[in-house]
Amino acid sequence: MDYQFAAIEQKWQKFWAENQTFKAETNSSKPKYYVLDMFPYPSGAGLHVGHPLGYIASDIFSRYKRLKGFNVLHPMGYDSFGLPAEQYAIQTGQHPAITTEANIATYRRQLDQIGFSFDWSREVRTSEPSYYKWTQWIFMQLFNSWYNLETDRAEDITTLIEKFNAAGSANIKAACDEDVKTFMPSDWATFTDEEKQVELLKYRLTYLKESTVNWCPALGTVLANDEVKDGFSERGGYPVEQKKMMQWSMRISAYAERLLQGLNTIDWPEPVKEMQRNWIGKSVGASVRFAISTENSQLKTANFIEVFTTRVDTIFGVSFIVLAPEHELVQALTTEAQKEEIAKYITQTKKKSELDRMADTKTVSGAFTGSYVINPVNQELVPIWIADYVLAGYGTGAVMGVPSGDQRDWLFAKHFNLPIIQILDAQKDIEVEADATKDGKYINSGFINGLTYKEATENLNNWLEENGVGKAKINYRMRDAIFGRQRYWGEPIPVYFKDGLPYLIKEEELPLLLPEIDKYLPTESGEPPLGRATDWSYENRYEYELSTMPGWAGSSWYWYRYMDAQNGNKFASKDAIAYWKDVDLYIGGSEHATGHLLYSRFWNKFLKDLGYVNEEEPFKKLINQGMIQGRSNFVYRVVDEEGKGTNTLVSYGLRKEYKTSALHVDVNIVENEILNINKFKEFRPEFANAEFILENGKYICGVEVEKMSKSKFNVVNPDVLIENYGADTLRMYEMFLGPLEQSKPWNTNGIEGVFKFLRKFWRLFHNEEWVFHINDSVPTKAELKALHKIIKKVQDDVERFSFNTSVSSFMIAVNELTDLKCKNRQVLEDLVVVLSPYAPHICEELWSLLGNTDLSNTAYPTFNPAYLEEAEFAYPVSINGKMKMNLNLSLSLEQDQAVEIVLANEQVQGYLEGKTPKKIIFVKGKIVNIVV
Repeated sequence: MDYQFAAIEQKWQKFWAENQTFKAETNSSKPKYYVLDMFPYPSGAGLHVGHPLGYIASDIFSRYKRLKGFNVLHPMGYDSFGLPAEQYAIQTGQHPAITTEANIATYRRQLDQIGFSFDWSREVRTSEPSYYKWTQWIFMQLFNSWYNLETDRAEDITTLIEKFNAAGSANIKAACDEDVKTFMPSDWATFTDEEKQVELLKYRLTYLKESTVNWCPALGTVLANDEVKDGFSERGGYPVEQKKMMQWSMRISAYAERLLQGLNTIDWPEPVKEMQRNWIGKSVGASVRFAISTENSQLKTANFIEVFTTRVDTIFGVSFIVLAPEHELVQALTTEAQKEEIAKYITQTKKKSELDRMADTKTVSGAFTGSYVINPVNQELVPIWIADYVLAGYGTGAVMGVPSGDQRDWLFAKHFNLPIIQILDAQKDIEVEADATKDGKYINSGFINGLTYKEATENLNNWLEENGVGKAKINYRMRDAIFGRQRYWGEPIPVYFKDGLPYLIKEEELPLLLPEIDKYLPTESGEPPLGRATDWSYENRYEYELSTMPGWAGSSWYWYRYMDAQNGNKFASKDAIAYWKDVDLYIGGSEHATGHLLYSRFWNKFLKDLGYVNEEEPFKKLINQGMIQGRSNFVYRVVDEEGKGTNTLVSYGLRKEYKTSALHVDVNIVENEILNINKFKEFRPEFANAEFILENGKYICGVEVEKMSKSKFNVVNPDVLIENYGADTLRMYEMFLGPLEQSKPWNTNGIEGVFKFLRKFWRLFHNEEWVFHINDSVPTKAELKALHKIIKKVQDDVERFSFNTSVSSFMIAVNELTDLKCKNRQVLEDLVVVLSPYAPHICEELWSLLGNTDLSNTAYPTFNPAYLEEAEFAYPVSINGKMKMNLNLSLSLEQDQAVEIVLANEQVQGYLEGKTPKKIIFVKGKIVNIVV
């Protein structure tokens, strides 16, 4: 029977499911290998052909490692909390759980029909209470922990309390807020419980604090930086503003150095590592306090502005100080005359996201507060400005402007006509006179006169510390992660409030379930959607936290749940964690470099600090798969002189003869760039009676590579391709498109060639009447050579994740064996095993027809290099330099022996026509040239 892919694929998918073929056993005697895909958010649109690319690659590798004798864990689940389901709920009134369940069903059907070897017994869904119970539990551990800088790890908060009881706060070295109190043990003993809780909150690894956030009024929630683009929400395109709100935060900054150093221990793409290094942003410099001029009588709470600088030696060139518009001192520093201008500028800044402000290096804007500070090294008055290029959350939210040493400061000074003080660069080790001046300003001073840059910096840092106006400091750009979201569809935070202070619920009360609400919108008074819940309070009297966790919460530890997904008592057992350890291979997108991939490393390190896991890093090796881009098709509508579209469409090759406008057309009704006109009329009914100007009787569409998107009608549904060609064809074709890590355009036109290859592979095992037919003869040298070439090639390719080159090699091997008329059982059995990771369904069927079982646990064939050693060579024989024939000779022959055989050959004698050779050139394994 010919290759019946539909029946074969359904048969084996059912077999794998019923027999749990890919279920991984914990504590197997085999070596473990953990392959992980970034689990998907189940959107309503389902999968398009770009989504499975990474999954297919990881599946090939998983199946290959099983053949190599590994106990492979290859799980799948769903990152099922999120804003899209909530927005749909707002529009329709349908509970997000219902749409999420329907979307997951679609994803599961599509994933199953592609034939992935997932261990579905370990499936997780972040929105299931049995899962988010443990996300809430991890939050509780963070709340009950602090970061001890002396031990360089997180510890239980009780160890901090013990230190307070024994010695007070004086010698505590901790990652904490800036405004912690200094107290003696006797003071701590007199604090009320409420006072103690307030102080402890300043040390906890998750804490409440007023923070500047991306607030989207239309969506009624805070957005992460990666959810905002050009001042608008990525979803919906709504305006986003900067707003100060009381928010939960995670003290990820405590782990900055460990996150930085850990990058040196993992096998990740260098661009991702560099993105994380830049995001963490380690800087070595100094903290400097500029005293605020006492002429500003409005200021009552602070007497200095602190800045961080990496070039403290340039402090003599400071001509202005710039604060972030959100800086807490801005209002107090603003004089009456400047209030209107400052207010206007702050309103303008709120419309920009922090990413936009960081990225815009050309726009110069700012406003003067009317106040001044005093430069500590020369007592000069320095004006205080605000500008949006300074961020409240980075450093101290204030920078010193040195126009002669920084391009952005120079542009700012030129724009606002501020002084540009010329200073000599200590970093260039230039010696100057101690008291040299220019225009009454200090060029330099005895602090750094005659010193090297390093000596000058140390000298200044010591002076600053001795005089109580600064000190050497290491700073990190990375800020603590905002953790709360004003949404419904997310994990409830397991906290209640008593007298305005947060307290954890009891562990035995987990999970704290999402309550039912009437609408999925903020309340009329502006509270988050959870504020709509009725009869939802702790012990019927204390208010729960109304924010929910962000989308990254559930994805920051999910690989551990896969290790022991059904455990009701722990997030994973110690045995499971000890056996699986960490992820050996992680495949996913680089767009998560400073989000999920960073937060996951943070949570992993925290869990290790507390002894819950054993590894410092979660993912040993990371591969970023490239994007499959859409291949858009266009039709060309003729427009009249006024630019209005007519009812005439002209084919691509004739479009330049007319004035036209291009319209996207559904790629699923275009084949080899030829438009199915009848289906187009159904797709665009307004063109039902249109005139189509054809070329050679066909309407040819235009082509352009764009992002795959529903709006561009270039989304290719894998369901259609599987229906027409089968899952094995889709799997191999996605790999055939190009290297895994590179982006490439989708082009369905080439899929037919892969389908024909699989039919040819099927044909190897059948006779002319499509009857299964193989024999047990001894394989020939040529057959073994073809087989062992592909064994070696695929082994090498898979180990280096070069899947595309294997596909073409399979085609060559099948062509060679077809030409050899190979029907040998031994050769074809091994070929089935080698191809099975790529095309598992057809290989399972053939393996079964060959009389075998359990293909997934069969051993990968052993490569024998002896079969690739050539015993003979087809020497090109030339007469007077002209190639006449090929003659097979043993490679073991020396020159005299070979020449004797060549001259004795009847064909050669015919070419010589009785002439005696004057010279014979013989190059072993290359050529024979006879000169007459």
